[in-house]
Amino acid sequence: MKPQTSEQNGSSQNGDSAADAVSVATIPTAEASAASSTDLAVSKSSQQLKLEMLNMELASNGSGHEKCTFHHDLELDHKPPTREALLPDMARSYRLLLGGLGENPDRQGLIKTPERAAKAMLYFTKGYDQSLEDVLNGAVFDEDHDEMVVVKDIEMFSMCEHHLVPFYGKVSIGYLPCNKILGLSKLARIVEIFSRRLQVQERLTKQIAVAVTQAVQPAGVAVVVEGVHMCMVMRGVQKINSKTVTSTMLGVFRDDPKTREEFLNLVNSK
Repeated sequence: MKPQTSEQNGSSQNGDSAADAVSVATIPTAEASAASSTDLAVSKSSQQLKLEMLNMELASNGSGHEKCTFHHDLELDHKPPTREALLPDMARSYRLLLGGLGENPDRQGLIKTPERAAKAMLYFTKGYDQSLEDVLNGAVFDEDHDEMVVVKDIEMFSMCEHHLVPFYGKVSIGYLPCNKILGLSKLARIVEIFSRRLQVQERLTKQIAVAVTQAVQPAGVAVVVEGVHMCMVMRGVQKINSKTVTSTMLGVFRDDPKTREEFLNLVNSK
């Protein structure tokens, strides 16, 4: 009987020891859990800061992806769908639109229209895939020149964001260099970046002026846009001879009336 009692006591003692061991083991585990939670919070805070900085950078450079949903998920790389990947969904949407108009999308003249229309819309809005850095491509040159540079009558085609119909016209750009000049063709390409998007003329004018400022940090920039809007010509008031003129003046063009007048005289001269 005594050996059995001894074994039982031994088992009880071993059980107590095991319980103590478990109890002791749970202490560092709890501490590790707390530390892990702290690390996770710090990590999330760091990720949030990184996201905010990225969004600020995007907003400042006007890349066209300021509201891109891909920037709001840190688990994803910024890889928007390719333009080719967008075509099937867009073509289906155009097919539904044709049906909604009472047309037969399967008749001979319309069979390929949804795909053609989708490709055309992607081309009309190709500016979303372009950035100022890509377009400049290093064509900023050091030059001891501080007199006005004007490129006028740059052809412009855009899409009204209110009715999804075209507006078109001409853009004239002037700037006063501060020892840096921009390749002349780059001014036309800057117009392309922002005009090949869904736009309003007022915003387009300012975006062009800000982009030139970012490119060469001149003493001033002036932009005048003259546009014909099909939403006024084809629908609504149907005023076929109406033109819309907008301007943005920055730096000395805003502050100095004589500089502004010189630019406007050059733009309006034949």
